[in-house]
Amino acid sequence: MTNGALGVLLLGGAVLAYTQLGTDRAAGETTVRTVGASRGSVTATVSASGAVASSKTRALSFGTSGTVEQIYVKAGDKVDKGDILARLDDSAAQESLSAAKATYQSALDDGTGTAALYASYVKARNAYREAQRTVAATVLRAPFKGTVTAVNGSVGGTASGSGGGGSQSQSQGQSQSTTAGTGGFVDLADTGRLQLVGTFTESDVGKLDQGQAATVTFDALPGVTASGKVTQIQPVASTSNNVVQYPVTVTFTKVPAQVRLGQTATVEVVVGRADDVVTVPSTAVSTSGGQTTVTLLQNGRQVRTTVEVGVRGTALTEIKSGVSEGDQLVPPATGTQTGTQGGTNQRGGLGGGFPGGGMPGGGR
Repeated sequence: MTNGALGVLLLGGAVLAYTQLGTDRAAGETTVRTVGASRGSVTATVSASGAVASSKTRALSFGTSGTVEQIYVKAGDKVDKGDILARLDDSAAQESLSAAKATYQSALDDGTGTAALYASYVKARNAYREAQRTVAATVLRAPFKGTVTAVNGSVGGTASGSGGGGSQSQSQGQSQSTTAGTGGFVDLADTGRLQLVGTFTESDVGKLDQGQAATVTFDALPGVTASGKVTQIQPVASTSNNVVQYPVTVTFTKVPAQVRLGQTATVEVVVGRADDVVTVPSTAVSTSGGQTTVTLLQNGRQVRTTVEVGVRGTALTEIKSGVSEGDQLVPPATGTQTGTQGGTNQRGGLGGGFPGGGMPGGGR
């Protein structure tokens, strides 16, 4: 009896020890997360942010100085080419015009038979024409169809003229700035011709060419997209926080009705595409020292393998050689992963935590 009881106790202890040992082994082992290689399409894009602006803007000023008599528009108004935007008090200009006209008529009556008479005639004619231009310069007109973006003056205030400009400015009674921005008495923009200037990194800008199609999305307009194309790549870079960037202009080719000037937007340009190729998640691909590798899970062992990549997308990367469709890959370890991630486990060997050559969860 005593021997029988002792045998039972010994057997129970052995079973308990074996069970505990199995539990300890299971606790010491971790499963490895894998991702599969598949066949599909890869699209590579580059992107940048910016604000919606008009590609055709003017800062308009009067061609002469004077007191503002009337303003006919306000910010947000749409105007047609030739519409009067504002007017100065032209009393003094009209008086000068009348005097110049009388002098010119007298010179015509005197004739141009002598050198002195001809000289007087030319002087009177030029003075009369200048007086006409001054009167015209008291009226500010729209040089093109557009939207008023700002009015930087008020009735009764003094407007400083730009002093003449070109013949077009004089004939329309205004001086025009050919650069974008504000600063005129009235700022005008063509809202039908929109663009976005984004700054691309030096690595991304080398993938861009003029004429490439672009897609624009808007922070304030979820689900709304506009199409465009790359129209200008600045050859001179700007540097911010030690990052070299190049301004790139994307001109809209299709503008949704909801889009407004000044809205924050993101432009995305497709710079590469590959169809019906072997693809893997981009997170599974590592590049170091000029060599690109992945970690394959083969017969329960993690094997670091050199690969040749093609198009690199944000989510997927094309693999030209080194990986076949259906292969299982182990992504690099993240800060919260432990055990056998990234090709080396806690026991110091490749795949040493997988007894019997079995493949833990996620294998083929």
